[in-house]
Amino acid sequence: MLQRIQTVWIFLAILGAIFLFVTAQDFSVFGPTPFISVVCVVLILLGFLSILSYKDRKRQILLNNISIFINALLLGLLAYWLLSLSGGINFPEKGIEPLFPLISMVSLFIANIYIKKDDRLVKSVDRLR
Repeated sequence: MLQRIQTVWIFLAILGAIFLFVTAQDFSVFGPTPFISVVCVVLILLGFLSILSYKDRKRQILLNNISIFINALLLGLLAYWLLSLSGGINFPEKGIEPLFPLISMVSLFIANIYIKKDDRLVKSVDRLR
């Protein structure tokens, strides 16, 4: 069902990917290719697919784990990019972009906890029948 608490957490992860997509338009990690934008779109699609597969909890956990892995790689890439910037007067601010994959990872981890909790609840009810 869509009104479960893990749907809220997965939606927060999608919002993190959307905010990263909006704020990371000036990144040029691998040259002119929009790598960060493509990864953000993939994360958004994985999140919506995870929300829509609420009947298959194992698939939902798998999609969330894939999203966590992609977010971890993205976090490392963004941290590397921020550490390689020259921080002087030419570029005084170093953005908050690595915060968004971190928020997404934490919210997906919490969503997985609630999905496993629901799975245990369904299995315990099936034993009583």
